[in-house]
Amino acid sequence: MPRLVRDRSEIPVKHTWDASSVFASDTAWEAEIVQVYEKLPHLSRFRGRLVEGPETLLNFLTISEQLLHSVGKINVYATMLYAVDTTDQVAVARRDRAQSLYARVVSAMAFSEPELLAIGAEKLHEWMSIEPRLATYDHSFDRLEQRCAHTRSVEVEEVLHQTSEPFNAAVAIHSVLANADLRFIPAHDSTGETYEISQGTIDALLAHSDRTVRRTAWENYADAHLALKNTMASCLATGVKQNVFTARARGYASALEAALDADFLPSEVFHNLIAAFRNHLPIWHRYWRVRRQALGYDELYPYDIKAPLTSMPTLAPYHRAIEWICEGLQPLGDEYVSVMRRGLIEQRWVDVYPNRGKRAGAFSMGIQGTHPFIMMNYNNDIFGLSTLAHELGHSMHSYYTRANQPFVYANYGLFAAEVASNLNQALVRSHLLAQAEEHDFHIALIEEAMANFHRYFFIMPTLARFELEIHQRVERGQPLSADTLIAIMADLFAEGYGDEVIMDRERVGMTWGEFSTHLYSNFYAYKYATGISGAHALAEGILAGNPGAVKRYLDFLKAGSSQYPLDILKHAGVDLTSPEPIEQTFGVLENFVDRLEKLTTAVRRASNTTLL
Repeated sequence: MPRLVRDRSEIPVKHTWDASSVFASDTAWEAEIVQVYEKLPHLSRFRGRLVEGPETLLNFLTISEQLLHSVGKINVYATMLYAVDTTDQVAVARRDRAQSLYARVVSAMAFSEPELLAIGAEKLHEWMSIEPRLATYDHSFDRLEQRCAHTRSVEVEEVLHQTSEPFNAAVAIHSVLANADLRFIPAHDSTGETYEISQGTIDALLAHSDRTVRRTAWENYADAHLALKNTMASCLATGVKQNVFTARARGYASALEAALDADFLPSEVFHNLIAAFRNHLPIWHRYWRVRRQALGYDELYPYDIKAPLTSMPTLAPYHRAIEWICEGLQPLGDEYVSVMRRGLIEQRWVDVYPNRGKRAGAFSMGIQGTHPFIMMNYNNDIFGLSTLAHELGHSMHSYYTRANQPFVYANYGLFAAEVASNLNQALVRSHLLAQAEEHDFHIALIEEAMANFHRYFFIMPTLARFELEIHQRVERGQPLSADTLIAIMADLFAEGYGDEVIMDRERVGMTWGEFSTHLYSNFYAYKYATGISGAHALAEGILAGNPGAVKRYLDFLKAGSSQYPLDILKHAGVDLTSPEPIEQTFGVLENFVDRLEKLTTAVRRASNTTLL
């Protein structure tokens, strides 16, 4: 019998997220849209008038925040219904309407930044003393002043904001191809039994104990993407050109400079990471060798990278994962754990299991006034547990930020986001390793750690290098074709694999097509690697019981965007302008490789002794 993925209707309600907590019904969602359209004309009445004084400015900021909050909720609800079934055409249309409305609202307030810059920092501070409620916006005004050189005239700003919707087409098309239109030939095991491949099951299949399952799943998954390589390449090339266009329109020297400036980061943050990654590739080469020896293989292939190293798989049913995560995060305090437990069990924050048409991967989302929702494709294993802990890091970051900051600061940049998610994983992993008494469980936990490092400290830096190369090619006026993208990607992986992994250049080179969101965010991938570095640096202090470490970390979660991200992280205890946290985290990685080698060697020796 084939192993099938369930239809959406077969998933129990208790394991789905609660969209009704955002809007009670589609009718209520429609009514909110009507209200937004009714309020939109109010924004245009402020055009050219912000200079009138503090009262006018405060009124504008109040109305614009109300509209942004409403359209944010509208988008959350639409995304919730679309992400779980990308084949539902009603949900597709609903999401498109929500995105269009958001673009209209943002475009309608585009005049505000040039007008605020024209007023000037000195006058704005004078107005804050006249109208104390404006003092809330002090940091946001300062951020705007920092970007003065890259803010254009009112007319140009309006055009640039209006491009947000059509510029979303490339990533939207790639996402539809990946999540709705790809058709995968089933994998099969060594007995001929078939296994359905979907975006929600591919990770579990690649960690299957049967090598034939892994090989056929990996090949068939890659081949489905290769069949659409030209269309996907056209989408990605368009996305890169859009990034370059926007950077140039705002006066940046490159798309990378524009991306870093969005988070107020110096270039060293990116380049330190890439340099450290390349310098430490021998650690990865050693890991591939340890893994091959532990598996008893003569050759290691990409589909063996997640192969289980024990014959006793560590199952982690969802209810057990919740308990392990709550135990592991107890160092962050009773309040942190109780809020999280209530969200997981009572408030239905999480859409748990894979189903046909569900979007790939996992993510956390929401807005002030909603729960921090999590989409998962949970497969009842230790890797799913780790992913859940990761997304809960994002969600608890959102919870604390939105509970402690006004709307203007009730979000945080992607640069800070990946610290919170990876810290959760580090704490839970440390707790489980401390409990591990059996060799198999200990090995399984280190496998999970290495799988996480593989994604965030190998795949993501490799994607970051890929992003840099393809953006620079466009900036030099060079074309991007499917074969060019495949060749660039394959060369980068070949360097990362060294002589230890047997390459299928075309399939490995198509990896870029399997990241249908990350590569459209103008240098997002590197933030996973800086995030895991910051997380391990902070986790070390928390686990050591350093005085004030937990409070400083919770202060970081509560700060949102009320300060610059580097400043918030420095207060928490880590400086990501320095290569030190990256070097420190490579030390953690190397320690896991050491431990894995010792454990697997001991298991092999014991097995050989038994045979004798």
